Amino acid sequence: MRQINISENGIHIVFRINENNELKLIHFSSAEFYENNLAQPQMMNESFQLVQVNFAGYNRPYEKHGNKHIVTAPGYLLKYVDMKDEVNEIGRKLTITQEDLEVTGARVVTYMQFYKDTTIVRCKNVVSNIGTEEQTLEYLSSFCYFGIEKEGDSNSDHKMFLRIPHNGWQKEMSWKTYTFPDLGMAQTQPTRYQRTSKTIEVTNTGNWSTKEYLPMGYLENHEANTSLFWQIEHNGSWHYEIGDMHGHFYVCISGPTEVQSHWFKTLKPGESFESVPVAIGVGKNDFSEDMGELTKYRRKIRRPNEDNEKLPVIFNDYMNCLYGDPTTEKEIPLIDAAAGSGCEYYVIDAGWYAPGEWWDSVGEWRECKERFPNGLKEVTDYIRSKGMIPGVWLELEVMGINCEKAINAPDDWFFIRHGKRVYDRSRYQLDFRNPAVIEHVTEVIDRVVKEYGVGYIKMDYNIEPGIGTELYADSVGQGLLEHERAYLSWLDDIFYKYPDLVIENCSSGGLRIDYALLSRYSIQSTSDQEDYRHYATISANAPAGVTPEQAAIWSYPLREGDKEEVIYNMVNTMLLRIHQSGHLAELTKDRIELVEEAIKYYKEIRNDIKNALPFWPIGLADNLDHWLSLGLKTDNKVYLAVWKRNSKEKTLTLPIQKYIKGMEVVAVHLTYPKAELCSFDFNRVKGELNVTFEEDTMARLFEFELK
Repeated sequence: MRQINISENGIHIVFRINENNELKLIHFSSAEFYENNLAQPQMMNESFQLVQVNFAGYNRPYEKHGNKHIVTAPGYLLKYVDMKDEVNEIGRKLTITQEDLEVTGARVVTYMQFYKDTTIVRCKNVVSNIGTEEQTLEYLSSFCYFGIEKEGDSNSDHKMFLRIPHNGWQKEMSWKTYTFPDLGMAQTQPTRYQRTSKTIEVTNTGNWSTKEYLPMGYLENHEANTSLFWQIEHNGSWHYEIGDMHGHFYVCISGPTEVQSHWFKTLKPGESFESVPVAIGVGKNDFSEDMGELTKYRRKIRRPNEDNEKLPVIFNDYMNCLYGDPTTEKEIPLIDAAAGSGCEYYVIDAGWYAPGEWWDSVGEWRECKERFPNGLKEVTDYIRSKGMIPGVWLELEVMGINCEKAINAPDDWFFIRHGKRVYDRSRYQLDFRNPAVIEHVTEVIDRVVKEYGVGYIKMDYNIEPGIGTELYADSVGQGLLEHERAYLSWLDDIFYKYPDLVIENCSSGGLRIDYALLSRYSIQSTSDQEDYRHYATISANAPAGVTPEQAAIWSYPLREGDKEEVIYNMVNTMLLRIHQSGHLAELTKDRIELVEEAIKYYKEIRNDIKNALPFWPIGLADNLDHWLSLGLKTDNKVYLAVWKRNSKEKTLTLPIQKYIKGMEVVAVHLTYPKAELCSFDFNRVKGELNVTFEEDTMARLFEFELK
C-alpha cells in the first residue's frame, strides 16, 4: 500500500493506493492525520473513493441503502493511473487520473487547484468515455470525502454540527445550525455496519440557483476544533448530501443529478463531461476566520473590474419609491436629490419600456413615449448633467407571453417541455444556446449603451422555468445545464466588449447568489426586503454569502419615518454597497442630512471595505434576534455595525479582541451618526465594547483604531 501526503496552505490531504491499485482519499482537514481515526480500515476498499461517477446499466454491489451517491459504477471500479503535482501562477495544482478499462471504458481526471494564501481548494472532475460503447452518465461528483467526522473520540451525535444557509425571497442569508440528530442522523446502529438509508440533502433544482439555499455548507467538529466548508460555483441545479457507510460519514457535492435534477448525459466514445467547480475549505472551527478565507478566495476568482475597486454609490428608483412606475416628471426631482446626496450612479428601474401594466409584455426593451415624452435619453442626459452615470433595468432572459417578438419567434428560442413552451408567471424562458437569442440580447445591450449612454444595468430575473428544456439535449436537466453555461459564455463576451459596464446580478433580489455568476458580475442584489428592520438580518449575514464590496443593500428612508429610521436604513448598507432609494426629495432637511452624512463617510472608508474581512462578534444574525452585529477588519481598523430591533434591553456587550489577533485597540469612535449620540465604552482588559441604545429600535456604526 502506498500513501501520498499533501500539505499546502494549512490543508492536510492524505491519499492511499491499495493493493488493487485503487486510489482512496482518506484525509482532508486542517488537522494532521491519525491512523486510529479510521473506524474500519478493512472496509476501505468499498468506500473512500476520490470520485463518485455513475454510468447506467452497471452493478453497484456494495451495501449503500437508498439513493445515496456512493458505490457508483465506474466510481468503485476506477484504477489509479498517475498524479501530476505542479505549481502555476495561482498556486499548487494536482491533476489525478484514474481509469476503468476492463468494464466501462471510463477515464476520470480530477483537478485540485490550491490558491496562494488561502485554505481553499477548487475541485472539479472530467469524465471521458475512452471505450468503444456509448455510455449514459447519471452522476458525477465535484468533490467526495469519506470520514468527515473522524477526528476526535466521541461520536457524531455530540461533536458534529452543520450550518445550512437557508435563502428565499425576502428571507435571504438565513443561516441555521443543526446537530446530526436534529437532521435525522442520530447514531442508532453498531458502527461495524452503520449505513442507513437516511441522508442529509441540500438541493436546488432549476435556474434560480439560491431560491431555497445558498450553494454552501459549513461542517463543524466541536471536539477536534476542525471545520470543513464549501461553495458550489454553479448557476443552476446542484446537490450535496451527507450520509454514512461503514462507521463513517461522507459528503458528496455536485452539480445536477439524475435523481434530484432530471439530468443525465450520453457520452459517445471520445466524448467528455466536466463537473461544475466546487471550492472546499478547511479551518479550525472559527466561522468568522473561515468566511474570511472564503472572502479572500472569492476575490481571487472574480473578474478584475473597477466597480469592486471604486465601490461607487448607486441610487435606484424602485424600492419604497417609484416601484416600477417611472416617468420623466417623477425622475427629475429624484435625480436632483440623489445627486445632492452624493450618489454616483442613477438607475431607472422597471417600467421604462411600456405603459401601464408591463409584466407580461416585456421582451423588446424599447422606450415608452407615454412615460418619457421626449425620450429616455432626455432623462439619461439629465442624469449625466448632474455628474452621475445612468443605468436601466433589464430582464433579458425572459419574454412576456404578450410580447409581439415572442409571439412571432420560433419555439426553439425558448425552453420546451412535452413539446410546449414553458410558462412561468406569464413569461417564457429564452434559451441561450440559440444563436438567434444571443443576437437578440446582445443587440439590446448595444442599444442601451450606445443610444442612452448607460453605464449600469440592473439585470433582473423573476421566473423559475423548472427542471430544464428537452430540445437538443439528452435530458431536460442537460438542456438546462447547457443553457446556463451558454449564458455564462455570453456574459464573458459582454464584459469583454464593455469592460467598464457595471451589471448587477438580480433575481427577485438574492435568488441567484452563486459564484458562477458572481465571478463575472461585480455586484449582487441581496434582497427585495421592504422592511428596513428585517433587512438588518440580511445585511449582517451578507458577507458569508458574497464579498462585502459585491453585496448591494437597499437603503430607503421612508416618507413617514424619523431620524432613527434613516440612521437604521443607512447603517444597513454602509459596510457593504450602498443601494440608495426612497423619496429623498420629500425628506425633511434633518433627515436628508443624515443620508448625506452617511454617503460622505462611506466614501471615506470604501477603500477599506474592498480589502476587509468579516467577523460576527455575537454570531450570525437570526430573523428573530433583537441585537445584531457585523464587523469588518483591516490591518489597522475595525468597522462595526450594531443594530437593536424591537427590544427593551438597553445594553449589549460585544467581544472584539479575539477577532483582531493580538492587535491593540488604540481608540473607539462612534462614526455614524456624529450628532445622534449613544453611550458606549471599551473595556480594554476584556477587549469588549459595551453599547447602550435607549430606543427600542436603533443602529450605530463604530470605528476602532488598531496598532
